[in-house]
Amino acid sequence: MFIYGHKVNQLARLFMKRFNEEFALSGLYSSQWGFILHLYEQGFCTQKELSEYLSIEPPTVTRTLVRMEEAGWVIKEEGADRRERKVHLSPEAYENFFAWQKNSDSLEMEALANIPEADLEVFTSVLQQMMDNLRKSSHTKSKNIRIGNKNEIRESRKK
Repeated sequence: MFIYGHKVNQLARLFMKRFNEEFALSGLYSSQWGFILHLYEQGFCTQKELSEYLSIEPPTVTRTLVRMEEAGWVIKEEGADRRERKVHLSPEAYENFFAWQKNSDSLEMEALANIPEADLEVFTSVLQQMMDNLRKSSHTKSKNIRIGNKNEIRESRKK
């Protein structure tokens, strides 16, 4: 049985839980940190670009950005047309960025303790290849798995 995706998901959940505990007083959540990192690196982007980069549905991006705008961390502006919104970090977010980054780095260092550098290089490469594989396959094919009702599932197990 292959459970790599499950293990990656469990690691991500544990990391997010610890991140949220560490950042509780600041009001910053792990789900928002990805937005901030991307906007810091890019300067600005559209909501659609954030959705694609973070693999998050557009309504979730919109809700998260509304909360971040209310917190004073992002600024939304009209884009090329009325439907497009460009987003960038606020001056307040830039002021807080290095403190947030320091805390995030500290948590990562805790997670990476006692792991040799060579293993981390392989791990990084494997994670990137897994992401590339999934992105590539999601563009080339779509698998819809039909799950039967409970009786159909039970019958198929008996066979």
